[in-house]
Amino acid sequence: MDQSDDALPYVVTDARSAVDALPDGVVIADGEGLVRLVNDRAAALLGLPPDAAEGKPLADVLAVTNQDGVGWVACTRPYDGLVTRTGVPEQSWVLPSGEEVLVNARIRRAPGHGPVTDVAVSLRSGRGRARLDRERSDLVATVAHELRSPLTGVKGFVQALLNRWDRLNDEQKKLMLTTVHADSDRLSRLITELLDVARLDTGRLSMYPRPCDVPTLTQRVIDSVRAGAPHRIDLETSDDLPRVWADPDKFTQVLTNLVENALRHGSDPVTVTAYRDDSAADLVTVRVDDSGEGIPPEIRRRAFAKFWTTGGRGGSGLGLYLVNGLVRAHGGTVTIGDAAGGGARIVTTWPVLTAQE
Repeated sequence: MDQSDDALPYVVTDARSAVDALPDGVVIADGEGLVRLVNDRAAALLGLPPDAAEGKPLADVLAVTNQDGVGWVACTRPYDGLVTRTGVPEQSWVLPSGEEVLVNARIRRAPGHGPVTDVAVSLRSGRGRARLDRERSDLVATVAHELRSPLTGVKGFVQALLNRWDRLNDEQKKLMLTTVHADSDRLSRLITELLDVARLDTGRLSMYPRPCDVPTLTQRVIDSVRAGAPHRIDLETSDDLPRVWADPDKFTQVLTNLVENALRHGSDPVTVTAYRDDSAADLVTVRVDDSGEGIPPEIRRRAFAKFWTTGGRGGSGLGLYLVNGLVRAHGGTVTIGDAAGGGARIVTTWPVLTAQE
């Protein structure tokens, strides 16, 4: 069936157009080590005109060096080595501009482990990996800092119990053991938090939803937080609140994060309100208000980013990121507003249990 040129779908008509469309740099050399093709991205990274590179030795065109100043071709020797060699693994190299670039290569040979027929080299900026490395370093530093505080408490109280057991009365022992228990719970929650962050990032989060009574779960969270330290936390709810369809462990994790975050960045009292909004009959709303300085509107979007913190009260910077991910995984929403007293108000919604569930 005939079609006009305007009706034909877009197709790449030659190899040069294809490699120019790639996001990574590509340099292809023949069996003699002479460059036959350089795409636009590679030319930009290497700082040379694409056409001027063709026909020149690969060692001259691929001007990247290792930390000792040795060039890629001289170091990897892609045309030498075993006849079974088919590639060069990705490694970090340095461009003439000083920027890091990640380089790997595919080596093609004549049939029957014959001589090299061409070498295809791929280059991509190292900025993405550097960003990931920084995130990993931030995570390690954050985890180390957050683990140190409860571990120090556990070690200190256990050591005191071991050294002074006979001189401590029952009330003192109970107080120390209660503190150790609270610190161990904090460690357990942090580990769970880190695992859930990793599962959210990789799309492998597992949930086990079932009918949940919001006032009961909320009261348990408040009692648990109060056990760690005396705080004024008020709960406002109604007895006829419908049950929600949620994973009770995840619901508890979300609310614990929100209450502890409110206490860390605000002050007493913290008010937790659970109600059914008339405008959204299929949702139950759980609202946490603190008495702090609030979160300015211009940075509220960033509040759900990984490692976001504000003020000097510490924290892992993962709490709100995890809250947002867990609530949305249930089909709910999370928003940030202003509390009546001027602090922050974080509102979560949870799906109401339906007859089909």
